Amino acid sequence: MSITLKNVSFAYGATRICENLRWDLPEAGVVCLWGPSGCGKTTLLSLLAELEKPQNGVIKYPSAHKVSMVFQEDRLLPWLTVQQNAALACNNATRVDALINAVGLADYADSLPDAISGGQQRRVALIRALAADSDLLLLDEPFTGLDEETKALVLPLIREAAQSRPVVLVTHIAEEAEALNATIIPLDRLPLTGNLTTR
Repeated sequence: MSITLKNVSFAYGATRICENLRWDLPEAGVVCLWGPSGCGKTTLLSLLAELEKPQNGVIKYPSAHKVSMVFQEDRLLPWLTVQQNAALACNNATRVDALINAVGLADYADSLPDAISGGQQRRVALIRALAADSDLLLLDEPFTGLDEETKALVLPLIREAAQSRPVVLVTHIAEEAEALNATIIPLDRLPLTGNLTTR
């Protein structure tokens, strides 16, 4: 799926986040937005997710497209079970159950969010986004609260997703980007301007 930012500008009040920004996303694979806090990474994800709209310029998608996202917060519905939260954006129960098993949550499928740990809640947020039949997957600090053993369960699922769609990752940990063979896009200072380039 071809996604292109053309001369996109966006600001929060007097704080310019991006100005005439241009970016052609790859059709598949992992891209990592890399830089210090406050350099516009999460805002770019919000623009790609269409949660924010460019004040100038356009983001071009195919006419029909779906976006799934893991936010910095888990955003689980407290009255739904693990299985129900994971299935919110997916009608394929077999797919949802397979993901629940893959991340080690089979014994908690009928539990409510407040009955499981923070790391387990994070896994639910991840598999909810992975289960969705999306054309673009956005991951904002997706491994927060996960130990190395749990990361090892999740990483192959993200690699699999990246084979058929672009995945945009925000992380501060180099090893996470490396484990996903991500292409790094360094973001240094505001406003982000010109062409986003890789290194």
